[in-house]
Order: sequence, then C-alpha cells, then structure tokens
Amino acid sequence: MINKKLMKKIRIVLIILLLIISTGCTKTLKDSNKNPVKNKLTGQNLTKNILCQPTDKKTIELYKKNKVEINKLPKCSEFKATTGKYEGLWTSIFIKPLAFILLWLGKIVKNNGISLIIVSLIIRLIAYPITKKTALQSEQMKKAQPEIKKIQNKYKDKQDQESMMKQSQEMMMLYKKYNISPMAGCIFSMIQLPLFIAFLEAVQRTPAIFEDKLIGLQLGTTPTIGITTSTWFMYFLIIILVGGTTFYTFKMNMAGNNQDPNMKMMPIYMTITIVIMAFVMPSALGIYWITSNLFTIVQSIIVKRSKEANGKA
Repeated sequence: MINKKLMKKIRIVLIILLLIISTGCTKTLKDSNKNPVKNKLTGQNLTKNILCQPTDKKTIELYKKNKVEINKLPKCSEFKATTGKYEGLWTSIFIKPLAFILLWLGKIVKNNGISLIIVSLIIRLIAYPITKKTALQSEQMKKAQPEIKKIQNKYKDKQDQESMMKQSQEMMMLYKKYNISPMAGCIFSMIQLPLFIAFLEAVQRTPAIFEDKLIGLQLGTTPTIGITTSTWFMYFLIIILVGGTTFYTFKMNMAGNNQDPNMKMMPIYMTITIVIMAFVMPSALGIYWITSNLFTIVQSIIVKRSKEANGKA
C-alpha cells in the first residue's frame, strides 16, 4: 500500500545522508587507558575535536591533562563558520554554521539557551511548508477513516492473495480520492534525524554552549546527573516535557492511520525510546526537542482550525 517510488526516494535520501554524516563527526576525548573522559560537573563525555576554547577551569584542566592543544583553538566569541581545517561535508555544511549561528545569536540575546530555542523555531518556520503537509495529511486521514474501516471490515477474514491485492487497490484508490500519501508523516521525521544529530554535535563541540545555563539548567548537563543537583526539579521537568510533547506529537501525526495494529503502539514505543535518550543527552537537546514538538502541536491546531473554518465557509 505504500508508494514504491516514494520508498525508493526515501532510501536514496537516507543513503546520501549517511554518506554525508560519515565524512565528519564528534570524537570522544579518551584518557591514556582509552576510557572516555567525563566532565564530572555535567556528566558529559568531553569531545576531543571541540571547535573553540572552553572557559571553565576544570574543563580546561581535563583537556590539557589529556594533551589537547586548546590554546590553538579560537575563543568561542571569535569562532566563525569557516574557522579551522576542513573536516568533511557534514561538519562544514551543518555543524560549524549551526554552532556559529547559535554563538552569534547567543551574544545578542546574552544566553546560548535562548539562542538555541530561537534557532529551533527559525528552522521549523523554514520547514513549515513540509510540516504543514504532514498536518494536512493527518486531517485527511481522519476524514477518510470511516471508509478505511469499511474496506478493512470487507476483507477482514480474507487472507488469499487475490483478496489482499484487491484490498490494496481499494486502499490506494481511497488514498488518491483524499489526496493522502501513507508515507507523508515520515518525511519530516527523516529531516528531524539529521537536525537532531547536528544540534547534538554543535552542543557537544562548542564549550560556550555546553557551559552555559538556562533557568537553572546547565545546557551540557545530562538529566541523569542533573537530578542529583539542587535544581533537580528542572531536569525532571525537561524529561516530563520531552515525553509528553513527543507522545502527543506522534499521536497527532498518526491520527487516523490505524490500518496496521502495530502502528497504534508506535507513539508509545517512540516516546519511551526518546525519553530514555533524553536522560543521557545534554539538556540543551531536551530544550531543542521540546521547542520543536511545541511548534508541531501549535501548527497542527492552526491547520485543523483553518480546515474547519474553510469547511464551514
């Protein structure tokens, strides 16, 4: 039932993406015993190929102790997208420009956490035409749901190949009638993955970002470590908001897409996976994820109301 041409395009995009990402990535700083060097304050495995100089004394000591020549690096306040040697397409096209924009905007708003939120919103606004289509698809799926159930019930007890082919044909005709693409909900998910990785690497490779704080949260601190500090409530709040907004977002995007029983559990599986990841990721990534999800939720509400208003007109 899934458009084969679309699946082929998705595979090509994923292959290209993997090739780009493989040309440059974060390298973990390791000690003489080949063990990752961890910043005890943040719970973060320090990055060997940082883009600019750290300012925290203990962090500086850890880098010097493990023979990283941080003096050769520019100060984060002087970092530019073209700074340093060429490290591959991924770093040159995504990581350095993103780190530069975050730092530049951070200087203007006086906080790199706020900068991260603003950049997240700007990216979502740029991607709005794509995400709007996803929201519209969800609404169309809801509209088509009665007819989808009718087809499912018609072939409920028929497992022969001919019946399955007829069911598939009728479903595709129904999708065409309502202008639905079964894979539309996955398009932005594919865009989200490289964006998430890019933000992760930009945070981990830029000391000025992972050393900064926002409403009691140290951006480089993982919630696993953060819940042991005096501001533990804020780290718990991050996890709760990540889980809640993720579940609601997946639930909205998959509304009406119930032809596969396994799909009903997808929001729960994905939410659990992302919440587990959120515990060990820098809090900055949690802030980015929450901001992105809230944008999706607001956008879906706007699209739904707009569609209802047009329907009444």
